[in-house]
Amino acid sequence: MLQPKYIYMEEVDSTNDFLRRYEGREEMVVAWTDFQHAGRGQGENHWESERGKNLTFSILIHPDNVLAREQYVISMAIAATMRKYLAQALSEEVCIKWPNDIFVGDQKIGGILIENRLKGGNIEDCVIGIGLNVNQTVFVSDAPNPVSMKQLENKDWDREEVLHGIIDLFVWQMEHFRRDKIREKYRRHLYRGEGFHPYCDADGIFEAELVTVEDDGHLVLRDKQEKIRSYAFKEVQFLIGMPTSYPPEGGTLNP
Repeated sequence: MLQPKYIYMEEVDSTNDFLRRYEGREEMVVAWTDFQHAGRGQGENHWESERGKNLTFSILIHPDNVLAREQYVISMAIAATMRKYLAQALSEEVCIKWPNDIFVGDQKIGGILIENRLKGGNIEDCVIGIGLNVNQTVFVSDAPNPVSMKQLENKDWDREEVLHGIIDLFVWQMEHFRRDKIREKYRRHLYRGEGFHPYCDADGIFEAELVTVEDDGHLVLRDKQEKIRSYAFKEVQFLIGMPTSYPPEGGTLNP
């Protein structure tokens, strides 16, 4: 059975950067910290995390036979793992918001950042960065709609216990790695998986229903005119907490 190596640090620039510098060759390494002073999200985004309150950690793996063109399946696997753990721990419905967030209702509880190193047409190394709001109750950044486990359940959580619970599920997932099962689990629990909802792209606001997320990570929507629309990351925004008739600046735009 896969035995992850755990590395705890009181503070670090970023757990992803730490593992990108790491030179060991263990099958799986988990680096976690009380505080990242250079933690980041997708693109130019930053992850707000109060010192010692939340989980900020990264996982280094060396996946076998995962092609570069299907690398999004790794994102599907960890997102499905996070959703399953939180669905078991919380009394609320938990879902996966494309491309990299974990939501409870319309609120963000966790985010994922994956950085792959390729060799030829395959993935050689994969660093999976995760931020999970655990015990923080006051959020001061302008990040939209955050929520924590403590806010939802009104209790303090043991962060290390939560970490090990997530990793145990992920180890099982990787040891029983089946692309079809991972895709099915991911797609079944997507945020806005049913019905028409408001979105915004370069052409403006529209309503659409979710069709699928492709293996390369593209989000596929079908609008009310039956037009199929395919988007890469940052090409479309989810409009949350606003009627579709309002302009984007009238409500919350959640990238």
